[in-house]
Amino acid sequence: MRIVFLGSGAFGIPTLEGLAKRHEVVAVVSQPDKPAGRGKTLTPTPIAARAAELGIPVLKPADVNEAGVREAVRGYGADAWVVIAFGQKLSRELLEGVFAINLHGSILPAYRGAAPIQRAVMDGCAETGVSVISLAERMDAGLVYATRAHAIGARETSDEVHDRLALLGPGAIEWVLTQHAAGALVGAVQDESLATRARKLSKAEATVDLAELDARTARARINGLNSWPGCTVLVADLQAKLLRVEECEGGGTAPAVLGADGVVCTRAGAIRILEIQPVGGRGMQMAEFLNGRPKLAGAAIRPFAPSVG
Repeated sequence: MRIVFLGSGAFGIPTLEGLAKRHEVVAVVSQPDKPAGRGKTLTPTPIAARAAELGIPVLKPADVNEAGVREAVRGYGADAWVVIAFGQKLSRELLEGVFAINLHGSILPAYRGAAPIQRAVMDGCAETGVSVISLAERMDAGLVYATRAHAIGARETSDEVHDRLALLGPGAIEWVLTQHAAGALVGAVQDESLATRARKLSKAEATVDLAELDARTARARINGLNSWPGCTVLVADLQAKLLRVEECEGGGTAPAVLGADGVVCTRAGAIRILEIQPVGGRGMQMAEFLNGRPKLAGAAIRPFAPSVG
């Protein structure tokens, strides 16, 4: 099949690679290059960079719905469009008469919106997954053609779940394309009564109060906020990011006090800090952190209000 791929984020890379092996990807449409790093060097999106490595023509329009761009994309005469983490809303005029499908990082109708993976981890879900859907006027509200599930591990971070869900994309997309080519594709209407929203993450969420939360909620929040915006606290007077934790037994009686073994009592239950990153430093195992800072054992862990400016 002739495929046009519209995407920007790394979530779509495995699917783009799979499509390039099995089909003719005639073009990739991605977001424009943006300044990145200390030098503010113009940098392509992960999808645009990978497409260039694969030798696929890349378009980088500021507005894919602009008349000239719309004509160029439609002019490829593709059999199907695959949309994954593109970052621009596609107009009705652009999509008219096109078979277009989208890979979304949740089992819809749960977690419609910008941050489905992070919100699922932050909510302590035992399972999430991906859905392949048709494109609709309302966000993530199209017909569901296929789903694939993934169990969320007790220590898994959002970044890890993101990468594992991305690997489910190629198989799910290929199955839908095969069914479409055979004239056998059937979509299921989403149950609106079960729809939930996964709002975009903000820097204002980048902290945690271990004295106010139970262990399950604290664990889900910390692991869910890794890697962005992170979960910043003060250990005594040292600013640090909590990168990964697990629920555990013990922790003493006083909440939000760091034990010598990395265990912290919460409002109810306890967590063990597994990985931590001091401000300005690198991420490390908690044992290494405490070996270099033994006086912090017994220190209070307090929420740190991040700057949102």
